[in-house]
Amino acid sequence: MADYDLFVIGAGSGGVRASRISAAHGARVAVAEEHKVGGTCVIRGCVPKKLLVYGAHFAEDLEDAAMFGWDVPEKRFDWVVLRDNVLAEVDRLEGAYTETLTNHDVEILAERAVLTGPNSVRLASGREISAGRILIATGARPLMPDIPGIEHAISSNEVFHLEQIPERIVIVGGGYIANEFAGIFNQFGTKVTLVNRTDVLLRGYDQQVVDRLMQISVRKGIDFKFHTVIENIERLDSGRLKLTMTGCDDIETDQLLFAVGRVPNTDALGCDAAGIEVAEKGAIKVDADSRTSAESIFAVGDVTNRVQLTPVAIREGQAFADSVFGGKPTRLDYGCIPSAVFSHPPLAGVGLTEGQARNKLGSVKTYTSDFRPMKNVLAGRNERSLYKLVVDGSTDRIVGIHMIGPDAPEIMQAAAIAVKAQLRKEDFDATVALHPTMAEELVLMR
Repeated sequence: MADYDLFVIGAGSGGVRASRISAAHGARVAVAEEHKVGGTCVIRGCVPKKLLVYGAHFAEDLEDAAMFGWDVPEKRFDWVVLRDNVLAEVDRLEGAYTETLTNHDVEILAERAVLTGPNSVRLASGREISAGRILIATGARPLMPDIPGIEHAISSNEVFHLEQIPERIVIVGGGYIANEFAGIFNQFGTKVTLVNRTDVLLRGYDQQVVDRLMQISVRKGIDFKFHTVIENIERLDSGRLKLTMTGCDDIETDQLLFAVGRVPNTDALGCDAAGIEVAEKGAIKVDADSRTSAESIFAVGDVTNRVQLTPVAIREGQAFADSVFGGKPTRLDYGCIPSAVFSHPPLAGVGLTEGQARNKLGSVKTYTSDFRPMKNVLAGRNERSLYKLVVDGSTDRIVGIHMIGPDAPEIMQAAAIAVKAQLRKEDFDATVALHPTMAEELVLMR
């Protein structure tokens, strides 16, 4: 008999959920994690980053407070206090995740595991383990390009451990990580330059909403360099970095952050030994049930490069456990996944963008609300929000919702239910507004 019914490689969001649910279904489960329990999201991703976002928002909130009658005589930011509090919260969450696994009788092995066959793994200590099924949930890591001097740059992993806030930072990339850290550092008082090899930001989001974010970001002082590439990085005697550029003049900066994508963690994992087919860029190929080309091995989360989002990894892990050990075959629907960018201000979307809808459906109606939130009006802040409904012209069904403005991600979670349920524009029109709120704009568009 095998040592375990299920052996999981990687204790991130997907691996933890799959381990816990499989054990609850009665399986004998072990999980190997070479770093910390919790994975990218909890340890060096969305959770600590969101805490930095909260901290950054106080910069504007303290400025606005005066118009609401509050006297704030001194505004002083201490990065070390925020950094250490965030890291302490990460440690607390790691403990909570570990406790959850142990409470479900999941054995945690704090070392690296590699595949040695379709039903076997080897730990870094040399121990050989057999398992009826193996689940790969090793996640992904930041891509660092192969250019001279890259050792002087940092990725999103290192941001949370900086000794001090830089006076100037160059952020490379056009995706959500780049734009989120651009907003965070800008609010902390850093001079931010965002460099992108194309002129496309936040690919996959509605263009009208993305354009609004860029307009606001420029007004906040973020500098954008499009069609620009860094060719060389040099550390100067002053300690600063000299960036040799194509597409713009060379730049000197205190810190350089690359946020140009993430690479599945499959290097030296033993995929060949287990008979697992891997895509060109390292992603593990899986079918609709998360099964690899080896019948006894499955994979979930970022390592498959299907949709690199924490809630998707969690749902994939749940579906795997319910299907394999719970006797309840389950597949994840990837057709209507809400997502958000915690920029300043944040944006969120679900369903089809206007461009996608016109290409797919032909007949499309759009409804927009372009307004200044009440709080911004009294504060004297000219920043405007934008909400947008994308409607199938032939059925009146709402196929997409996109918004930018304060609390947009919080509002989007409820709005996403409407798109998932295939509600019509008339259903929104028939809903009484909750006044005074920003969210009421969703039911007032005519």
